[in-house]
Amino acid sequence: MPQPHCLVSLRTAISAVWAHRRTAAVLLTVVAAFTVGAVLPSAVAEPSHRHGEFEELLVPSRMGPVKVQVQWADGDGAAALYLLDGLRALPSGNGWAVHTDATELFGHDNVTLVMPVGGESSWYADWSSRSSLNGQAVPYRWETFLTTELPDFLARYGIDRTRTAVAGLSMGASAALALAANHRDQFVHATALSGLLDWSLPWVREAMRLAALQGGGYDLTALAPPDSPRWQRLDPAALAPALAGLPMYISAASGIPGPADSLDNPEAAAATIAGIGLEAGALISTRSFEQRLRALNIAVVVDYPATGTHSWPYWGSQLAAARPQILAALGVE
Repeated sequence: MPQPHCLVSLRTAISAVWAHRRTAAVLLTVVAAFTVGAVLPSAVAEPSHRHGEFEELLVPSRMGPVKVQVQWADGDGAAALYLLDGLRALPSGNGWAVHTDATELFGHDNVTLVMPVGGESSWYADWSSRSSLNGQAVPYRWETFLTTELPDFLARYGIDRTRTAVAGLSMGASAALALAANHRDQFVHATALSGLLDWSLPWVREAMRLAALQGGGYDLTALAPPDSPRWQRLDPAALAPALAGLPMYISAASGIPGPADSLDNPEAAAATIAGIGLEAGALISTRSFEQRLRALNIAVVVDYPATGTHSWPYWGSQLAAARPQILAALGVE
């Protein structure tokens, strides 16, 4: 009985493969192609995201693989909100996912939360060199990651790089504004909570230097030399003209302890005392930044809560307050 043409072709292909000592992987590819009648694809199929699910991705970068925690939009939307961490960002998880209810807050919105992990003391910037004080293996390249490598990666999932908002607290607050100012084609809204937003104030750069030393032993001269114009490129107040027309929400509390603060034990008391000073400094800097915007007739939404220290419960509340404006800027109903 004559053999079907497909089986004859299959046997011929297998004999040729073994005759030339090809690998078993090649053989399996040929078998699959013949038996299912498939055409071998020219590229790997693009991924598709899962509605509302939380996922951890490893994204290639010049710094090496970067973990990014993602909560996919509860729908087919292409909009995204980047949530940036504070100075003591951990390598295990983004603080917004660990310490706040941000994922629940946006859980039913048609927007993807993008939460990069790591970046301790980086100010989410591209550094000039490695920090020598702590033996950093490669220099930080966070601006490149957040504005090129990450959006290119997320585009494979249907995320539109031109429909992105960015929010940050403390270190991430100034970074959110700097990224938005320098990449207006990408970011449509910026939220800055409890940040140092005017680096021209005489004490700010020294405070940043000491904080970086305490937060991982980083030497900020590796970010840029003291007289480098790169500092102006990262300073929200210096970048104020570039923020004209961008919807913004900025906030800093008074530093007066509120409901989330405690003096019940030494550890809690130490955290509260530190939070008082940090938030007072953020408030002074934020008000100075607001004055700079007002002088340029640049619109901004501000909120200065009467109580609150430099701590996660207050940032979670302020993100909730900013949420309607974020969603409106992204065109998400």
